[in-house]
Amino acid sequence: LGDIFMWTVEYAPHDPKAGPANDGKPGWQSDGSFLTSEGEQLMDDVSRGAYLRTVQDWIIRPQMRAITNVAGIDSIGGYEKQFVVEPDPAKLAAFGVSFSDLATALESSNLSVGANFLQRGGESFLIRADARVRTLDEIRRAVVANRQGVPVSVQDLAEVKVGGGLRTGAATKNGEEVVIGTAFMLTGANSRTVASDVGARLDEVAKSLPEGVQANVAYDRAKLVSATISTVEKNLAEGALFVVVILFVMLGNFRAAMITGMVIPLSMLMTAIGMNELHVSGNLMSLGALDFGLIVDGAVIIVENCLRRLAERQHHEGRLLSLQERLFEVTEASKEMIQPTVFGQAIIFLVYAPLLAFTGVEGKLFSPMAITVMLALAGAFILSLTFVPAMVAILISGKVAEKEVAIV
Repeated sequence: LGDIFMWTVEYAPHDPKAGPANDGKPGWQSDGSFLTSEGEQLMDDVSRGAYLRTVQDWIIRPQMRAITNVAGIDSIGGYEKQFVVEPDPAKLAAFGVSFSDLATALESSNLSVGANFLQRGGESFLIRADARVRTLDEIRRAVVANRQGVPVSVQDLAEVKVGGGLRTGAATKNGEEVVIGTAFMLTGANSRTVASDVGARLDEVAKSLPEGVQANVAYDRAKLVSATISTVEKNLAEGALFVVVILFVMLGNFRAAMITGMVIPLSMLMTAIGMNELHVSGNLMSLGALDFGLIVDGAVIIVENCLRRLAERQHHEGRLLSLQERLFEVTEASKEMIQPTVFGQAIIFLVYAPLLAFTGVEGKLFSPMAITVMLALAGAFILSLTFVPAMVAILISGKVAEKEVAIV
């Protein structure tokens, strides 16, 4: 999903106890209107919604689009600000002005014309006549006609107000209309990094917003990703520790349990390398599917058989074994367990293989899970036949005796 960060553009809470003390200052007024920093008084919901949308589209949005790996910024809610002129037919007839005359006057009063350039002192100065409309009063004062030496302005013929264009959506927060901004990231970018950058930039932009207007975070994927990573780390650490404790109880040998437990982080490392090469994302679905019991299953079989052969050889020789003798015994023990280990791993592989055939949403959800589990099993299988026997021969040099565990 491309939307990685969302924020709301809203007015600061209205304090009904403030009374008329704040009248004339930017913010909420005692009559329920909102006075902008530019001195415009917003009397209705449409004008207030249009002002929020203007802040979003012309102040916040341009600055957010400049962030690296941000594909675009979307705006939802409010109104696209429009200046609405509603002519009064009776007044038009009284002054002898037609609709086309009014339209022509409005068009001619909203112009921006370039006038070439002026050279002076080796420098060129651009000349421009900027007569664009910026406020309602400028529209109201625009002259439409002249009757007996008296100018007839737009305010004599029509009502001028702020309006909003036709909208296809709206956004509310706590029952009040707000404007929502959404940041989309480029495909393949790191959502956690991009969301963090957007959040940092929003904090900077919020300081420059007009008085009485706020920008508050509504959705931050960086926090969700961090929470997910924390959950996965906690679950994996607890699971690994629990497996090591159970192995110690079942095997009755601390070093053997630690050797078996070391398969977990090493297989996870191999899994991470494979996921990176295959471009498989690490998420709660894929990493949460890892079963440490399955991962150490092959290693447990190898370790148990190695301990058995070492104990039998020590009993037969009546002494501790040399390194070469231990290496020989663990090699033979591993050879004996290759076939059952391969069969066991193959059966588990076949269980997860059908998930790779899923397409659409199901494929995006379950294929990474299947690939992650299969990579972990493959890594654990390789370690159980290489790393585990070598560690048993090197680290378990003392007396080894087969003993029944009471819990079994």
